Amino acid sequence: MKKKLLGVLLAATMAVGMLAGCGSSSDSSSETTDDATTTEDTASTDDSASSGDLITIGFAQVGHESDWRTASTKSCQDVFSEENGYDLSFVDCDNDSAAQLEAVRSFIEQDVDYIIIDPIVSTGWDTVLTECEDAGIPVIVIDRTIEDSDKYTSWVGSNFKTEGLAAGEWLKAYAESKGISEINYLTIAGSTGASAQIGRTEGFDEIAEANGWNKLDEQDGDFTEDGGQSIMESYCKSYEGKFNVVVCQNDNEAFGAMTAMDNAGITYGLDGDVILISFDACTAGLEQVAARKISADFECNPLAAPFVEEVIKTLEEGGTPEKEVYMEEHWFALTDAMVDFSIDGEAQTMTEVTDEVIEAQY
Repeated sequence: MKKKLLGVLLAATMAVGMLAGCGSSSDSSSETTDDATTTEDTASTDDSASSGDLITIGFAQVGHESDWRTASTKSCQDVFSEENGYDLSFVDCDNDSAAQLEAVRSFIEQDVDYIIIDPIVSTGWDTVLTECEDAGIPVIVIDRTIEDSDKYTSWVGSNFKTEGLAAGEWLKAYAESKGISEINYLTIAGSTGASAQIGRTEGFDEIAEANGWNKLDEQDGDFTEDGGQSIMESYCKSYEGKFNVVVCQNDNEAFGAMTAMDNAGITYGLDGDVILISFDACTAGLEQVAARKISADFECNPLAAPFVEEVIKTLEEGGTPEKEVYMEEHWFALTDAMVDFSIDGEAQTMTEVTDEVIEAQY
């Protein structure tokens, strides 16, 4: 992967490149498509251009479909601020893959110094990443992964399969502790083709198959509350009395599923008939764990920006960053749902949900 020129050459190139990038950043702020909204998170372009020392970054975000996504966006906006030495061009791609590719190509035209991508889908990236490489712009991928190209500098995010494995191993141990011998589960999956959906499904289903659990159905809730509610309403009718576990692949889907089960008169959580498992562990999700509604919540850390900044600093100093950077994550439950389990022989530690833990969460 091409990197920024080092030493004196880096300083000279950055001075020119940043002026060019800042000078064209107003194009990003005014650009709109039917499915994408573009906003600028810096002060005026003229101010950026006159300073001449800001590192220019283009960030193509998935959208704004969940609490997790909002926290991810805010993390980047906070870290890559003008007062921290950056000029950030941000594009909300509104879950439109074509709009995301267009946003990246716009960043190339602006000649930004770095591009951050949270890919909506994991394939279809090789051509545009080749264009980034040819332009000498390092690409840092966050959160979701890219499967059909390695032409990016670093990926920063979570091990989604590990999250799925953790949820499965927790359910196995929890069910055994409660004397539950038969598992009939429904999955409300994330956006089909997203690496988070693929990894969480693969990990959880691996444990399910190993233990002979019965997977009744899986449908795509698109990581949204409306999607979770709509699918759960259908499940409540189609599988009435047949399921005892619901797996939601993010908190917002879980909130929607809770509404649907409330309306259908189905009890869930630690005191109900249905075990409800969720992912992301946002503040609102942990509040529902504390309320005994979500049985266990498996964190996906959205605060990638500080780790991305370390990658950029390494490149600025002429170093070679790690190709994959995994962030620390936690598995949350109340005391009476905290059980011992392992993943591939490695013992896991669960975090008890308290007011202090909720207050500290994103």
